[in-house]
Amino acid sequence: MLSRITIAVTEAGLQEKLSKLLKNPDTVVESLKDHRRFWKKISRKTCDLVVVSSDLIQGKALDEIHSLRQLPDAPLIVVLSEETSDQQRAHFISAGCDTILNPTLSNRKLGSALNAILSRQRKVSRPILAVRPKLAEADIGDFVAESPAMSKFIKILPRVAKSDSSVLILGETGVGKERLAHALHAESPRNAGPFIAIHCGALPESLLESELFGHEQGAFTGATKARRGCFELAHQGTIFLDEIGEMPLHLQSKLLRILESREIHRVGSEKSVIVDVRIMAATNRDLEAEVQAKQFRRDLYYRLNVVSLMVPPLRERIKDISQLVYSYIDYLGSRIGCDVSDITGEALESLYNYSWPGNVRELINVIERAMLLCESDFITIDDLPESITGTKEISLQEITEDPSAFPKEWLQKSLKEARRNVLEQFERSYLTSLLTSTKGRIGEAAKRAGIDSRSLFDKMKLYNLNKKDFRPKEGKR
Repeated sequence: MLSRITIAVTEAGLQEKLSKLLKNPDTVVESLKDHRRFWKKISRKTCDLVVVSSDLIQGKALDEIHSLRQLPDAPLIVVLSEETSDQQRAHFISAGCDTILNPTLSNRKLGSALNAILSRQRKVSRPILAVRPKLAEADIGDFVAESPAMSKFIKILPRVAKSDSSVLILGETGVGKERLAHALHAESPRNAGPFIAIHCGALPESLLESELFGHEQGAFTGATKARRGCFELAHQGTIFLDEIGEMPLHLQSKLLRILESREIHRVGSEKSVIVDVRIMAATNRDLEAEVQAKQFRRDLYYRLNVVSLMVPPLRERIKDISQLVYSYIDYLGSRIGCDVSDITGEALESLYNYSWPGNVRELINVIERAMLLCESDFITIDDLPESITGTKEISLQEITEDPSAFPKEWLQKSLKEARRNVLEQFERSYLTSLLTSTKGRIGEAAKRAGIDSRSLFDKMKLYNLNKKDFRPKEGKR
């Protein structure tokens, strides 16, 4: 993560000295010259360390420091004072200041002390500022590669991991593109740094720019406090841009500049900040076709496509299904509280014969569902969805009008299982109709459904629905 330091001292010479001591590629140093309402300003900035003269801590300042320290991303506070009594020190510490240093110390000692304090803050703040929960620790060896398609694919990954080149991961929905990016990061020279993932299609266009690059206070309505973006958070690590094909064209231009110069501009700021990140991107779209249709920048495509990895779909790696199933049974057992440990040959054969449009993600959902519904310690064909076993789907209208049309095999199921299957059919139909009526506008569809955009995207992935399929075709708007 890129660290931000704010200096507020009344002596110009000391301010210049501190700026030089703290300047390095991993920090952004800002000096505040206007000290009016200083602590209020600090509370609206993104800051890891505040270095402040003791003469600026007067009156209500101690109360304001205490309020500042209640914030989840509160900075460390270092007070500079040549002469401090025991009583003053006690006041500073009790209010929330971390350290009191004498500014007359040698440059070496003062610089070492401040950098040690900043290093401690980095370790504390990194987990707090995570963009989304981190995936379970991954490495390339986790990927099952019994099939020829996957075995060939896995062989090139160690070389890709060791490089610092941009990576474009291609593949259908659900093949495990983010998991692969995380594994590449974990085995790269950057593995000690953060892995920050953001879904470029799950956020409204108006918020995506702020999420990526951060914003300053007052940059737009509601921006009451400055905020770090994903690129700052990923400093010295890896940023993963999921569904890059969903990124609007004007943000593609900004991303291209970052790839070329490694400089970012927060929304509402004219200052540039240099970041050190490796960029990985993923999409299930045909980006070459998107370039031809002028929906994706050609120059950005070539910049991202230094190394291209096409993850094989599950239907091309049928030999991997057995090992995947048993690994997920072991993984999910303790997490969902099930004693299931095996699967029948008949059920496994059904999994082999299915086309898996949702790929590995769909397989995980099917195994978890089967384990929850299973009444013994092994999964049978009766525990699998009808879409996989090939049995008839229920038509609610048909059985309402004619109860005798109710499939007999459904009477062998529990009410809970039957209800779940009906709900799955309803949910798929509902989302298809909703996206059709909103012309693929995710924000509007999520609002109508009463869920957030991310949840809607997750459900769309589960049912293999793409918002692009619901948009009006050219000439039919």
